[in-house]
Amino acid sequence: MRTNRRNFISAALAGGIAAGLTLPSGGCEDKDSGSAARKPDYARLDEILKQPVLKKELFAAPVTIESLELLRYRNSFLCRVRSTNGEEGISVGHGTMKTLYPIFTNTLQPFFIDKDARDLDLLLEKVYIYNLNFRLSGMALGIPLATIEFAILDMLGRIANKSIGELIGEIHHPRVAVYQATEYREKSVKESLELIKRDVAEYSAHAVKIKVGGLMFMTKDIYAEGPKGRTEEIIPLIRETLGDKMTLYADANGFYSVDEAIRVGKLLQQYNYKFFEEPVHFDWYEETKQVADALTMPVAGGEQEYSLHGFRWLIANDGLQIVQPDNYYFGGMIRSMKVARMAQAFGKECTPHMSGGGLGYLYMIHFVSALPNASAHHEFKGLKTDVEFECKTSTLIVVDGKIKVPTGPGLGVDISPDFIKKHEIVKG
Repeated sequence: MRTNRRNFISAALAGGIAAGLTLPSGGCEDKDSGSAARKPDYARLDEILKQPVLKKELFAAPVTIESLELLRYRNSFLCRVRSTNGEEGISVGHGTMKTLYPIFTNTLQPFFIDKDARDLDLLLEKVYIYNLNFRLSGMALGIPLATIEFAILDMLGRIANKSIGELIGEIHHPRVAVYQATEYREKSVKESLELIKRDVAEYSAHAVKIKVGGLMFMTKDIYAEGPKGRTEEIIPLIRETLGDKMTLYADANGFYSVDEAIRVGKLLQQYNYKFFEEPVHFDWYEETKQVADALTMPVAGGEQEYSLHGFRWLIANDGLQIVQPDNYYFGGMIRSMKVARMAQAFGKECTPHMSGGGLGYLYMIHFVSALPNASAHHEFKGLKTDVEFECKTSTLIVVDGKIKVPTGPGLGVDISPDFIKKHEIVKG
């Protein structure tokens, strides 16, 4: 049975959606008050999905896309978009573009030419039909598409003199609180602990996420390196080492069976971890719900999810309490904001998964800045990047556990012209 605290938080978050959207009457009943007979309220979510995200009213005249280029320097990718009036936007591609760039050039790039960028919500729907692109759904389509969307939003932000967050919502979080995401599940407990302590010290972290279990589709805690029982050892050890004031989260990356996930989840609850991410394989919706129903702590997920319809089911059926769309994997911020809006309507939080490298953390904090239902902390994997840029409105360093979101137009940073010149246009 769910705790009263969770029910209170859900009710508070759900109430906030009414201020921004006009929705049908009805609601998501409390799971503790006879939810077995409740039918999922898909109508509310379908209405939310119809609502535009981009503030088209900021642009009085069409913004026609004249050119859309992919630029490459070694394994660095940039996307540059220009309008017929000479306005320009630029984005930094995800590291996997070295594999996915033909999808950008062959199936996405031609679609956007001569389109009005103000219609970005609709374009992001239609591009799935163009060339039957929906057959590529997942990271293969999402990452190149997000790279295009980010560049268009940067251009539109520069035209309107608005940050990306102001284009897709209201600014709720000018500073974004982060959690330090650690990646040491293949190492021994002793080595993992020292690395986690190092990461916490480097960024003065107030929150940390650890890995539990293995990686996908296994149901026993066995590793190429590290002893059996690692999870049972590290869960209490991290709490004891970092203390009661540290906020802790845990991520299984889809490792467990339902029974094992529930067992580990109860151990996490015992040591006051704040969410359990991907306890079972990401597209096991019914099994995810079974775990969520058995625990009092929130279950989080969505990093690997590629379907708005998939999130719709998980939200309506209370399979997740925290949604985690990845702005790159899921095809951009507009699609991710639709997920966050659905979650808010049902009293749930959003903390996006953050892809590492490039300027992933910068796109993440812009998105979070506009989230009314943002979680307490958001994923952070460090500031290291090979991209050369200048930001005039933020130091982009972690201060007291938070990063100040740039307030300049678009992405709020200027990528070095010399860095851009190193790149060459990718053709086909």
